[in-house]
Amino acid sequence: MNFQQLRIIREAARCNCNLTEVGNVLFTSQSGVSKHIKDLEEELGVELFLRKGKRLLDLTEPGRELLQIVERILLDTNNIKNLVEQYSKRDEGQLTVVATHTQARYSLPKVITEFKKTFPKVHLKLHQASPKEIVEMLLSGEADIGMATEALADVTKLDSFPYYSWQHAVIVPIGHPLEQVQPLTLKALADYPIVTYHEGLTGRAKINKSFTEAGIVPDIVMSALDADVIKTYVELGMGIGIIASMAFNPAKDTDLHLLKCEQLFGSNTTYIALRRGHYLRSFAYRFIELCSPRLTEAIIRAGIILPLAKA
Repeated sequence: MNFQQLRIIREAARCNCNLTEVGNVLFTSQSGVSKHIKDLEEELGVELFLRKGKRLLDLTEPGRELLQIVERILLDTNNIKNLVEQYSKRDEGQLTVVATHTQARYSLPKVITEFKKTFPKVHLKLHQASPKEIVEMLLSGEADIGMATEALADVTKLDSFPYYSWQHAVIVPIGHPLEQVQPLTLKALADYPIVTYHEGLTGRAKINKSFTEAGIVPDIVMSALDADVIKTYVELGMGIGIIASMAFNPAKDTDLHLLKCEQLFGSNTTYIALRRGHYLRSFAYRFIELCSPRLTEAIIRAGIILPLAKA
């Protein structure tokens, strides 16, 4: 048994048993992948995959149990590497952060600027992704830290910490009739076409829930992945917008008016998530602390959940 065989088992599970893809990921041939699997099965004396002819279909029951052990072994192998580098190259290395567009665009710029001043030799990689993709990157080890409002807190293999709470707001062109509506109501919003976030992003579920519970069907004429696109089409007169309030910049969004509506859609929580058992370098903990001074290394290691901070 060797590490290449273990990596092949893990990648075969990730690639739905497509050995060509496994070979591409591990920079080897399909035939080499097949031979490693056959050799390991012969060594262990048990079949790890269900087959139809020469094609692999899925893991067998012992294969699934083995996969759990393999993932722990490979995680700890990477942890050993990180541990050694923690002491041999304390302020050097790589940190990979994956976040939704809203977090990358509005929450992280100041954090990243300060982090790079403190750790100039650390290569910081920032990826933008959907909540589902963030979960996948954390679980696969492609990312060290993830940030999103959706999905993270529901995954048992992740340790998720509340980062901050935030609310939605309505944006309208200057001079829009809704500026005169006090207090703002869901019924008043439903009188106009609405542009807001795509399903599964930036609290869209809270927006849907509020309208549904009020028995109102809104005219959502367009959905987008980020607030910048929403603001653009509101400026063009396509409709009114519902965005995360922190995405509005009075200095730049001069053609729009922000209408607060905390009472309509409730509060949302953005989380910082880590893969459980993943060894983080000290600069990774410092990055998290720059995001939220409450989330110190001691708090993160102890898994203590602190009260929320508002954006």
